[in-house]
Amino acid sequence: MEEKAKKPIKGIKIRSMNVKMIILSCVLYIILLVATINAAGQYRNMVSNTEDYVACERDAALVREGSDYLTEQVRLYTVTKDPQYMEAYFTEVYTTRRRDAALEKMQAFDVSDGALAYLQTAHENSNKLMEQEIYAMRLTAAAQKTDETELAEDVRNMALTAQDADLSPEEMIAKAQDMVFGTSYQEAKESIMSNISRFIDSIMGDTMGKQQDSAQALKKTMTTQQILISILFAENIMTFILISILVVKPLDIYIENIGEKERLQITGSYEFKYLALTYNNIYELNANNEAMLSYRAEHDALTGIINRGAFDRLRQILKTQQAPLALLIIDVDKFKQVNDGYGHETGDRVLRKVAKLLEESFRSSDYAARIGGDEFAVIVTEAAPEMKPAIVKKISGINEKLMNPSDGLPKVSLSVGGAFSPNGFEDMLYKNADMALYQVKENGRCGCRFYEELQEAASTEG
Repeated sequence: MEEKAKKPIKGIKIRSMNVKMIILSCVLYIILLVATINAAGQYRNMVSNTEDYVACERDAALVREGSDYLTEQVRLYTVTKDPQYMEAYFTEVYTTRRRDAALEKMQAFDVSDGALAYLQTAHENSNKLMEQEIYAMRLTAAAQKTDETELAEDVRNMALTAQDADLSPEEMIAKAQDMVFGTSYQEAKESIMSNISRFIDSIMGDTMGKQQDSAQALKKTMTTQQILISILFAENIMTFILISILVVKPLDIYIENIGEKERLQITGSYEFKYLALTYNNIYELNANNEAMLSYRAEHDALTGIINRGAFDRLRQILKTQQAPLALLIIDVDKFKQVNDGYGHETGDRVLRKVAKLLEESFRSSDYAARIGGDEFAVIVTEAAPEMKPAIVKKISGINEKLMNPSDGLPKVSLSVGGAFSPNGFEDMLYKNADMALYQVKENGRCGCRFYEELQEAASTEG
């Protein structure tokens, strides 16, 4: 990175640009979302106002239908004297209740006091007209001398005036019919319908005003949406242009450079310039590292990890480096008994299992190798003696899995000898690790010891 230190990198940082674009987009989208929600609310208001008006029209029609039905039944009763029409009349009044239900619904609408006054007047007049209709039915029943038990409760409870009680049956019928067919009756009905029509007209006026307000607000909101969408579109175009200049173009150049096996041009965003400088440094060191990397192609056919030949070449490479490392020499305990007792196929499976556990337990920067029939080795890079507890823990974990198999394979264990080197793969490193392995085997196998421990023990005894 000397070139980087000599020549500071200048350029637009993609991350900074991305954060700014994201923040701007989020703000615009939030405003757009609020505008959309507002537009939806205005639309719902328009729909609600329309639905209210339609409901008022429908309820007004129900009032007319219910009123006309009551008129029809009371007239039929006064003419035919058939009790079924009285029964139908009160069924409408107390059960079907089209008129009252519709009036109650209309009272629940959000309308002005003036409009509500029309509805209340219509309701009061309707109740008064109903009393007149019941009185007419009472006159008809009295003229027919109908048994009191056959009369509806409201008719039975309606008392005739003394003057009407003295009328003859014909006069009672005539008066009853006049009460429901006469001009005053029709005028009263027309007054009720007139008040309901005024109520509807008032609601329509209120609704039209609300619709106009909602439409105006909706228009403003949609204009805001169009402006925001235009800004977002412009932002997307700007982002596309910046990405093309700072990302796509440098990538095309880098692909061409790599294809030609050339150094990368210092171009594009800050990150790409940094990447180019790093790549160029690695590119210059690549020739020295090819020998080390080539060993990865030499793997053991059975276990998939590197073989003895690759391991020996790796030892030679690491001799030239001054980095600290550790070497582990590993034997599978009593492996011959596994081969003899379970067969070579099972033995091969055990070896593959051991290799897999070694690869999984150690880092990707470490090197696990099969160096003999049931012998393995692990080179632990950048390792100092302080790492002994961590290495011992890894080996203990592997032995725990091998001693408690869940895959049907026989129990095995590992004996491990290790040694550390502060300056690459020293000549005595393999011998030292092998001596530590020997001590593990002599003390019952299934464990891990380090050459440094042997030295410390020897020093203590001395």
